[in-house]
Amino acid sequence: MKVLLIDDHYVVRQGVSMMLAKYLSKVSIHQAESLTKAYNNVNRHVFDLVILDVHFPKGSSMDLLLYMKLKSPSTKILILSGMIEEQYAVRYIQAGADGYLNKLGTEKELQCALNAINENKIYVSNVIKEKVTSAVLRNEPVNALEVLSNRELEVARLLSSGEGNLEIANKLNLSSNTVSTYKYRVFDKLKINNIISLASVLRTYSN
Repeated sequence: MKVLLIDDHYVVRQGVSMMLAKYLSKVSIHQAESLTKAYNNVNRHVFDLVILDVHFPKGSSMDLLLYMKLKSPSTKILILSGMIEEQYAVRYIQAGADGYLNKLGTEKELQCALNAINENKIYVSNVIKEKVTSAVLRNEPVNALEVLSNRELEVARLLSSGEGNLEIANKLNLSSNTVSTYKYRVFDKLKINNIISLASVLRTYSN
């Protein structure tokens, strides 16, 4: 099995690599610490499994996911992230990911995720399963932040953490005017008018 592990933290990559070697037989593990190197690997090799973090200093992991699904539909993709599941899991699964696992999860959960994906099943935590089931039964969104697009949510998270338009533009490779447009859309969709309210909304719907 050929695996690509994409994460900007060395310790995370090494730790996950050790667990993969433990649970997968005859595994070849490639590593990428940035999205640029991830694209280089994806363009040069065909992987059986890609393990991808959500947040990177430069670029969009969602864009990479969509690119990989087009280039190699058979490649399985497991999202492994410290980002809040309630905000991101459903989005990434809907975009084509085969599983979403929180970095705070146990080694046993990683093993369960690998087993599920190997059996062509979708893996999410029990917390997400319960929220999805409840939302379907009540005909409600899983999370009020679902009104935001993936890029809008990304910009909203950076805004709430104190980043300015120029800083966000540099991180996401966008123009300042584009960031301003996203900010306007976020405020309009969430019916708020300041960063404090935005931070409050994000806290409320991240629990």
